[in-house]
Amino acid sequence: MTSGKRVLIFVENMYNELEFWYPCLRLKEAGMEVTTVAPKAGETYTSKIGMPVTSDAAAAEIDAARYDGLIIPGGYAPDIMRRNVQMVNLVKTMDAQGKLVAAICHAGWMLASADIVRGRQLTSYFSIRDDLAHAGANWVDKEVVVDANLVTSRTPADLPMFMQKVIAGLA
Repeated sequence: MTSGKRVLIFVENMYNELEFWYPCLRLKEAGMEVTTVAPKAGETYTSKIGMPVTSDAAAAEIDAARYDGLIIPGGYAPDIMRRNVQMVNLVKTMDAQGKLVAAICHAGWMLASADIVRGRQLTSYFSIRDDLAHAGANWVDKEVVVDANLVTSRTPADLPMFMQKVIAGLA
């Protein structure tokens, strides 16, 4: 049962619009409460093509214990997100609490910066494979990889299977 679950979704400038909106809408469709998290609350962030999203909350305001999962979209946003210590710490905390942490495409950068990939199997966009391997991950080229509470995927083409695993992990 997913109704009533509370899920965070990160946003920052240069996010991939499909990797943000598809999960956001699927979670809402499944009856979950979605909170958009960014460095600052109430700010508007734009995708690679200029599509806006206004954040609901700042990462520093979030109590991870009140949420069931976190989704990190890709694009170039994760390279900006990982410069924000509160966003990185939130990833680390959610993982430490055993909450679902889902990352697609370039979002693996956030997982590496949070130092939660060592010894874990995951996937990502192929161009950051070396970054993840150097951070200690066992990188595989698969549509979606589930390692305990960690769900990862490669590209927007993988979103249907990615979201099936995310929703199953939250149920």
